[in-house]
Amino acid sequence: MSTSGGVARQVGMARYAGMVKALSLLVILGSMLVTAGTLPVDRGVAALSATVEQMGPLGPVVFGIVYVIAAVLFIPGSALTLAAGGVFGLVTGVITVSLSSTTAAAVAFLIARYLARARIEEKVKSVPRFAAIDRAIGEGGAKIIALLRLSPAVPFSIGNYMFGLTAIGFWPYLIASWIFMLPGTVMYVYLGHVAKESLASAAGGESGKTAGEWGLLVVGLLATVAVTVYVTRIARRALKQQMGTVEESGMMVTEPNQKAPARTGWPMNATLLAIVAVVMASGAAYAMANKSVISGLFGPAPVTMTEAYRETPGSPRFDHSAFDALLKQHVDEHGFVDYAGLASDASKLDGYIAALRGAPFDALGRNEKLAFLINAYNAFTLRLILDNLPIDSIKDIPGRKRWDAVRWRVGEYTWSLNQIEHEQIRPNFAEPRIHFALVCAAVGCPKLRNEAYTAKRLEEQLADQLRYAHTHDRWFRFDASANAVYLTKLYKWYGGDFKQIAGSVLDFAARSSPTLKQALASGKKPKIKWLAYDWALNDKRNSGK
Repeated sequence: MSTSGGVARQVGMARYAGMVKALSLLVILGSMLVTAGTLPVDRGVAALSATVEQMGPLGPVVFGIVYVIAAVLFIPGSALTLAAGGVFGLVTGVITVSLSSTTAAAVAFLIARYLARARIEEKVKSVPRFAAIDRAIGEGGAKIIALLRLSPAVPFSIGNYMFGLTAIGFWPYLIASWIFMLPGTVMYVYLGHVAKESLASAAGGESGKTAGEWGLLVVGLLATVAVTVYVTRIARRALKQQMGTVEESGMMVTEPNQKAPARTGWPMNATLLAIVAVVMASGAAYAMANKSVISGLFGPAPVTMTEAYRETPGSPRFDHSAFDALLKQHVDEHGFVDYAGLASDASKLDGYIAALRGAPFDALGRNEKLAFLINAYNAFTLRLILDNLPIDSIKDIPGRKRWDAVRWRVGEYTWSLNQIEHEQIRPNFAEPRIHFALVCAAVGCPKLRNEAYTAKRLEEQLADQLRYAHTHDRWFRFDASANAVYLTKLYKWYGGDFKQIAGSVLDFAARSSPTLKQALASGKKPKIKWLAYDWALNDKRNSGK
């Protein structure tokens, strides 16, 4: 074997390894961006905020872990930083975000340095401008890092990886990042804190600040923003001047070529990067193919509830007596269903469902339309269960055939169960009590009423559903001695709906609980604890649960 042949093979292998690493990095970055694009970030932040707010001292720790993971995965951290101000307040919020963002900066830096640095170093040697910038950061990097952290020129998540490709030492990078990210952290946390106070005040909540306190809060915010903007402008000018000097120096300096130590064999980091790229790409492909599943990770999307319809004299009525008869025969007073008996009457259920197809839906008045949609949703759910018996839970039905299956006819329309609830009911009726009327065929759901809803009795029926849920431990319990309220997760999933009507989840629940109402009036704010949601089928055989 000739020496020249061995060198040629090594060069060829190094070239292919470099191509694999470069392609892998592109795939990883692209996969992260695709996956992040499918995530319901806004609902995730809201769900995280609601959760950590009830966790006491452990809350900031959990919040910080999620913050680090989000930053490493290129998910924008600004929403989380704002949320920290609302959840933890100024001091704890700043400390939590500062430690979390610094940890994220360290993790991303180390990933970039030990997985990609060697490849970048080889490329930098052939580009004098990049070589000069890299050299400048390596020699006086803390100053450059400080200026870049103060200036928005480089996004936080990308910058963390980019700095790992330079020659700067880890500790100078980390210390500079920590100190000079503080102004932006304080500003965003302050904004989140003020926004939370404003929303609480506007909703008639528990802010209770005097005009003087509000004045100090606003002045402090304006001062923080002004100082941050001023420092950012100074940093931008200094950075521009510094980079100009570095580039000019880089273009003028020519270093003698030095041969890097010879490497033998296929580099392990190329294999590792390729494996990571395949895993990340698979995850991104799954996220794209299951957008509805990903979208539902943190509950349904928030909506602005409005009253889109009105009562119209002389508007048509729809006869629900066939459905009413089935419910009276096969559903008990606590909402449990005799599915075996209902199956024997399936033709009657199908007859009612067929009648829904011929309904003059668009012409129905407000109450008639809402009663119609609730009954239709519940009838379709019963038919869905019958189609898939025997099952132990509605969740045993494949996702594509469950709430997202577009198969249910209403007048001239064909909708899925999710479309009926989230597109036809919630945005068009300012009525969060529907969450205690729509039934998902589970023990943890509010009871299925053993009568059909009607426009004439709709208010009475919705009020009764709400009362029933708040007088049974499965959905509500208030422990005054522990100052804790136990709520169905319906309040967690649809918190925004209840807040739009009552100002807060607790205030809405208090409408059905005099003891909770009294506690809130006395200034006590109970901790919210979420009750387990039992997804077992609401079959009469499970009525003892």
